[in-house]
Amino acid sequence: MRVRPEGLRGRGVGSEAVKVTVDPDLCSGHGRCYALAPDVFGADDYGHCEILVADVDGELAAHARLGAENCPERAITLED
Repeated sequence: MRVRPEGLRGRGVGSEAVKVTVDPDLCSGHGRCYALAPDVFGADDYGHCEILVADVDGELAAHARLGAENCPERAITLED
């Protein structure tokens, strides 16, 4: 099941594992994801998002959700 960031609000921190992906065609390099969740997201040479850890759970899943929720381009997808 694919979950877009707008469907993530209200979820608590749990141990549910998620897979993090980014659509490079949508990412324009705002940098909110890696500023808010540097353990999950990084920046490439052009400032665009790159995934540092694709499969996360627990605290890292919460960080991934925070980064996805704050992406203005909605380029980040989390899959259960």
